[in-house]
Amino acid sequence: MANFIPKQYKKEATTIRLDSEKLEKIDKMAAKYNISRSAFINQCIDYALENMDKNKDK
Repeated sequence: MANFIPKQYKKEATTIRLDSEKLEKIDKMAAKYNISRSAFINQCIDYALENMDKNKDK
């Protein structure tokens, strides 16, 4: 599996709902890499989508 390396980049704004425990963990990880919460979430989504099992798309 490829390594996940957060980096800064721009995307469109959107709204999602997260439980408070998950949001706290996200905020800590984003702070660790000195990027925004939004950028971190975007990169987590990109990583997950790129690494999903292609055979389970159906």
